[in-house]
Amino acid sequence: MAKFSEDTLASFTRPPSDSEETKLANSERMVRQAICEDDILSKLKVEVFGQGSYANDTNVRLNSDIDINVRCMEGFLVDLPNGKSDSDFGLLDAGGLSFTEYKNAVENALVKKFGRSSVTRNDKCITIEENSYRIETDVVPTFDYRSYYANGTFSQGAKFYADSGKSIVNYPLQHINNGKSKNSLTQRRFKRLTRIYRRIRYKMMEDGLSVNDKITSFLLECLVWNVPNPTFNQYYSWTDRLKNSIIYLHENTTELEKCKEWGEVSEILYLFYSGRKWTHSDVNAYLVQMWNYLEY
Repeated sequence: MAKFSEDTLASFTRPPSDSEETKLANSERMVRQAICEDDILSKLKVEVFGQGSYANDTNVRLNSDIDINVRCMEGFLVDLPNGKSDSDFGLLDAGGLSFTEYKNAVENALVKKFGRSSVTRNDKCITIEENSYRIETDVVPTFDYRSYYANGTFSQGAKFYADSGKSIVNYPLQHINNGKSKNSLTQRRFKRLTRIYRRIRYKMMEDGLSVNDKITSFLLECLVWNVPNPTFNQYYSWTDRLKNSIIYLHENTTELEKCKEWGEVSEILYLFYSGRKWTHSDVNAYLVQMWNYLEY
């Protein structure tokens, strides 16, 4: 008999409670206020938007934190195709502001709004601690970023520099939009199956299993993204959708050649490439561990 009944898996598909969603909304609203009330940032063109599991509606834990992107739109950072220069595209800089100066300004705005004791600067983000009406919030200051192609079109994302010096590029809005599209095409089952994968990972850890820390919630969502839509639509139970999705993912991660074209949900970055935290082998081993845990 499988470890979890159909009713239990169905319960895993549900998002956090309404009260938890209210806390998430409160955090986003207060960060927006902090930016608008700041003397420096209020004069800049800045976008504030949710990203990660909150914005994608795939968060599963009552204590899950919220990620908020504070993107400076005063010009943009770029990645150019070979043989092209800034003059080919009429590019601007990032508003004459260094990234460190911008991150400092965001930190100062949050300290003025929430108090120094409630704000912690981390390598990649600035964290606002939780209280009775908001949950822990990770604020990520970023610059607008454009990856240009030879024909002049571009993919727009966000780029930031960790205090340690590492640069990170992501495409949160494309991720959100693609997730919504796949969710519609799969009768709202994409996000629900993603929640199942995430809850099972937490259950495995709660039960004392040593789960590879390379298997992140973000990675699990991207893996479910790469499951073909018929797997969501042709089965009548969560048990069958889960089992067949694991089988598909396992069979296609035995060799890199089979999954090298898989993308993140944004479909701009490849899921498996050199320098990534995880490898296809890590994923394949985890799927075996997950399958055995589920007693299939």
